[in-house]
Amino acid sequence: MQLMARRKGKSRYRISDWQQRYLEGEEIEDAAAAGKGMGRRGVKLREDRFALSDEEMDGLPHAEGMVVGLFRGGAAVRVERHELLCGIAKTFRAPEGYSPLAVGDDVTVALARRLDAPAGSLDKNRADGMILSRRDRRSVLSRPRPTGGRFADPYRDDTVEKVLAANMDGLLIVASTRRPRVRHTTVDRFLIIAERGELKPMVVVNKTDIKPPDGKMVSQLRELDVPTVCCSAVSGDGLEELRRMLAGSRNVLAGPSGVGKSTLINALIPEANAATRTVRAKDERGRHTTSSAVVYELPEGGLIVDTPGIRELGIDLEARDLPWYFPDIAEHALNCKFNDCTHTNEPDCAVQQAVESGQLPERRYESYLRILESLQDG
Repeated sequence: MQLMARRKGKSRYRISDWQQRYLEGEEIEDAAAAGKGMGRRGVKLREDRFALSDEEMDGLPHAEGMVVGLFRGGAAVRVERHELLCGIAKTFRAPEGYSPLAVGDDVTVALARRLDAPAGSLDKNRADGMILSRRDRRSVLSRPRPTGGRFADPYRDDTVEKVLAANMDGLLIVASTRRPRVRHTTVDRFLIIAERGELKPMVVVNKTDIKPPDGKMVSQLRELDVPTVCCSAVSGDGLEELRRMLAGSRNVLAGPSGVGKSTLINALIPEANAATRTVRAKDERGRHTTSSAVVYELPEGGLIVDTPGIRELGIDLEARDLPWYFPDIAEHALNCKFNDCTHTNEPDCAVQQAVESGQLPERRYESYLRILESLQDG
């Protein structure tokens, strides 16, 4: 009995540790996929020294920057093309309900060193600055904190959104013609997530060198005013059109594993092969495990944020609101007999009639039904 009790306690500790690391921003899915345990420290800096006291911060100059990486106890912030390792000031306050910091956040930093300081003069155990505050977010790509199942927190009933990227202009949804083949429901899920996060959705159908794209799906997306590019990251077909579409804007990548996101980045950004998930490795300050995203600057201006681990994000949405995230369905839903019509089996349903008459693509309707079922089961 004592042995069983110890095992049960260990299991509880593991679940609690998983939750804590998840809320602090570590990508548990990626660690599990690699077969590696997450280290206790997300950054190789002494925590007792990687901070500045209130007295040390008095009189320091302030600067505006963008968060480009997260690690335990701090963040990498880009200020005037310099990447600084920053701690978080004790006075830092963020609105409740969302992750306090995310890649893409605009923050105010108290600078502890000159931006042009040579690499050899930096103190490896001292923060380059402290994050004092962040601005309100213009847009977010996020997913809700687990509220059910083994990893739910029994002491909290609120939904905390884990923000994966903030202040992006668009969501670049990457699909492929084969290996894996495009899943229409996945694309439609990301279209909903883009609208909820106030992101402009764009679709890239990759691997056209293996198989031609689904012309019907592409035309349907364009009819919904979703910019869609068919390309091959290997042959280069369609990449110029994609570069023009992305130039000068901030975009975050999303899509299932295997669709060629990394290959696409390398094709768009020639020097991306040299980029790693280390922060400031060039000045020999050690390796730092970024938790949520990697930022790449486009030669034509703008940037791409790659978010490892994103496959299908959960949708925090009431089932009754789903039709309004399908504009083609919402257009016909206005003519339904019942105001609360689910468009599944109700009589005189204008949506079902539109599908039968060919006015509404059957593919879109089937995708709606699958997503509706997942919301009702959840």
